[in-house]
Amino acid sequence: MTAPPSPPRLVVMGPSGAGKSVVGSALAERLAARFPGLSFVDADDLHPAANVEKMRAGVPLDDVDRLPWLRVVGEELAAGETGRVIACSALRRRYRDVIRGACPDGAFIELVVPTDELADRLGSRPGHFMPVSLLASQLEALEPLGADEAGARVDNVGSVDEVVARAIAAIERGW
Repeated sequence: MTAPPSPPRLVVMGPSGAGKSVVGSALAERLAARFPGLSFVDADDLHPAANVEKMRAGVPLDDVDRLPWLRVVGEELAAGETGRVIACSALRRRYRDVIRGACPDGAFIELVVPTDELADRLGSRPGHFMPVSLLASQLEALEPLGADEAGARVDNVGSVDEVVARAIAAIERGW
């Protein structure tokens, strides 16, 4: 793998069920071979309890809920001096802008998954705070990564290794 010149700071993004945590963790593990100390963080773990309870009750977050959390995500991304991969929905461009405000050298890997596959994946996660009922609101909110944004859209159908390989290829090509 051709390494980026400095430790990467990446957000693996997409709606719930896109595979952000699984792919992000595997991507971080692979990148850590080139960047010792690079770590993975799941942004779900950074939500305040009030946000988690709201989603658990089937109520979508609004920007009042979301913006402080996104600032924390951006700060966490920037704090990764040895590189960091964070799994975070980052559905709207303005949300990505908040993250970029805290970490200007961050880039985004958007996982692209067919809607029916997302619903199937969500249905197979009993006990997760994000119910299938909120998928429609996430898809409605989704603004795909723009051509002028640092990052790449990556197909997430196939094995985790295949998806990670596609993400690595995008990183190697540069933004």
